[in-house]
Amino acid sequence: MNPSRASRGVGQITELEMAGHFDTGRRRAHNEDYFRLDAGYGIAIVADGMGGHNAGEVASRMAVDTIYDTISSLDRDAGSAATADANDHPLAMRTAIEQANDLIKRTASNQPQYEGMGTTVAAAVFRGATVSIGSVGDSRVYRLRRGRLEQLTRDHTLLQELVDRGYYSEEEAHASLNRNIVTRALGVDSRVEIDLIEDVVLAGDRYLLCSDGLNNMVTDDCICSLLAQQQAELHEISCQLIEKANANGGRDNITAAIVDVRHSAPVNRSWLQRVVDWFQ
Repeated sequence: MNPSRASRGVGQITELEMAGHFDTGRRRAHNEDYFRLDAGYGIAIVADGMGGHNAGEVASRMAVDTIYDTISSLDRDAGSAATADANDHPLAMRTAIEQANDLIKRTASNQPQYEGMGTTVAAAVFRGATVSIGSVGDSRVYRLRRGRLEQLTRDHTLLQELVDRGYYSEEEAHASLNRNIVTRALGVDSRVEIDLIEDVVLAGDRYLLCSDGLNNMVTDDCICSLLAQQQAELHEISCQLIEKANANGGRDNITAAIVDVRHSAPVNRSWLQRVVDWFQ
């Protein structure tokens, strides 16, 4: 289990604390999950690799490192994380994920030992009063706000498509043995469809990025209960989430990365952001 923690200000506007862990689980021989957290740049990324031998591990690391390097370099080119325009980050997110897809696809094509590798990814970039989220596959981003847990990303799986079409209820889907057939992943095709989400962040928000090895083993109610602990350290909560997944079977690799919004100042807020806040 590998922890990663950081805490410092972002752009003199938003103060973040981050912590995360991953674990092989009870049934897998090695770990193909990978994650990276950087509170200074406000970046959190989780990837869940797939492929034979160590190819899944290679794909997930490629995805995380490429997305991180692309977004952080754009910030440096803009002068610093403090001066980067938050409005640029949805485009930066798309560019970063597309570059990761290109690299994984090209590597798999040129090196036979990596043929067929791919990865899911969920990434978040916190800037000012907003967070930009990009996702491909079934790694998830949740938000806990004032005791209410909400899944912000949508799973790109065959099962989710069947739920959307009314063939399964959410309860039937959770009990299904075919949850892991993804319909989108990085490295599979030369072009990838990316879900992009913009969310207004509020002080006190807590975000969870996780691989499906967590949410397939732990109910949303349980995730909510563990995330809602105010006295526990973030790294303790991420450990508890993983321990719960393993206690329930640990059928896959498990990653839990948590982001706390300690402070978010209402700077340059748009009318849409003000309306969202009014309804909170």
